[in-house]
Amino acid sequence: AIMLIVTYCLVDMFDTIGTLYGAASQANLIDENNDPYNVDQCMTSDSIATVVGGVLGTSTCTTFVESAAGVAAGGRTGLASLVTAACFFICLFLSPVTAIVPACATAPALIYVGVLMLRNFAKVDMDDALSAVPAFLALVMMPLTYSISNGIGIAAIAYVLIALGTKKYTKKDIVVTLIAILFTLRFFLVTM
Repeated sequence: AIMLIVTYCLVDMFDTIGTLYGAASQANLIDENNDPYNVDQCMTSDSIATVVGGVLGTSTCTTFVESAAGVAAGGRTGLASLVTAACFFICLFLSPVTAIVPACATAPALIYVGVLMLRNFAKVDMDDALSAVPAFLALVMMPLTYSISNGIGIAAIAYVLIALGTKKYTKKDIVVTLIAILFTLRFFLVTM
């Protein structure tokens, strides 16, 4: 049971972190350290939504990578979220009508979101294997495993292995090492 709890915490945390960094960089809302503004408040908000959603029996309430499409369209304040919520409320009553739209019709929107997120990949230093290989693995493994957190976990494992192999491992890599160890345990001990 403990491994399942750790697994769900890792999945939720890294899905949120991946989405937060992607959407914030799309909106140019990152500081000089390439971190989004107000990371703590964003993570707290997502955590509260996840817990309250779980207690109320809804599907997982979390941030989604599709947020980048809204950010690219100019939605950077809470007003865009409120309008989206109002539209979803209206859709509650129109759900039988939406059943006539085939699922494959969402593919163009998802492809566009992928293109928006790929723009940030150009900032990766491709001459440095310590940066390039984990970034590439994250890029490839996210769609292949249908999980942002799996892609980040595989990238963290690769980063630690490359840092150890090239003797570039530093004291600041301890946190990444802990994440890599947790993901390694998850990949080998939990089948999902």
